[in-house]
Amino acid sequence: MNKEDYFIQQFTNQTKLIGDDAAVVGNMVYSQDAFFENVHFQREWMSLKQIATKSMLVNISDAIAMNAKPLYALLTVAIPKDFSTSDLRKLANGFKKVAKDYGIKIIGGDTISNEKLDISITIISKSQNPIYRSGVKIDDLVCYTGDLGSCKKDLKKALKGKKIASKSKLIKPKLKGDFFYDISKYVNASLDISDGLFFELERLSKASKVDFEFFDKISSDIGTSGEEYEMLFTFSKKNLEKIMQSAKKHNVSLNIFAKAIKGSYKTDAKNHHF
Repeated sequence: MNKEDYFIQQFTNQTKLIGDDAAVVGNMVYSQDAFFENVHFQREWMSLKQIATKSMLVNISDAIAMNAKPLYALLTVAIPKDFSTSDLRKLANGFKKVAKDYGIKIIGGDTISNEKLDISITIISKSQNPIYRSGVKIDDLVCYTGDLGSCKKDLKKALKGKKIASKSKLIKPKLKGDFFYDISKYVNASLDISDGLFFELERLSKASKVDFEFFDKISSDIGTSGEEYEMLFTFSKKNLEKIMQSAKKHNVSLNIFAKAIKGSYKTDAKNHHF
């Protein structure tokens, strides 16, 4: 049994706002992600600034997937008792740098003492035209940005105690916000790839009640690589040229790998967070 899905289902009868990368209330969009030590990262893998940076970026990725522009952030940080003032500055600098890069104001949150470093961030965004997982149409083309697979390889290295390159997407996701906002009017459904391509496709299938016809076989190394934070989206074939032009303008590689068909899609792969 997927305990995450089961727990979320306890609340979905009360509201229809649950089930996407973020909740849309009016034209405001609310997203939250946890980034916990020994669940999403180990401190040996990353500097404190890198940890803060990634924790912000994975939350911003949810806003981008909803076609929302982030405005404000609330930070909850559980701080290990042995952290020095220098450690706290490094952590804060990571949060502040990303906030500055994306025009976000950090407006509050909470801090507590803890045995390990745990971070939870709420991003408050705004969107005039949010994009949902439920918008897939039959015959839509299905596409993801960038390349998949490197995060799974780097995670295996990290778990063996090997050093990961600082440019790894496992350390710092490469968001495609400018591109995605540019093509948003052509996109029917979207989400980011946090738990692996196959698992995200199952989410799309469940929300839109469709299946997918793959053009070529996708290997497990690509389909089950989590923590990628590439964009997965669908669109009508008539908009292909416009989307390709935008991808070229923003230097984003696209992988159009399937089309939506009638039916349902389910994967045997497990969601793939560390």
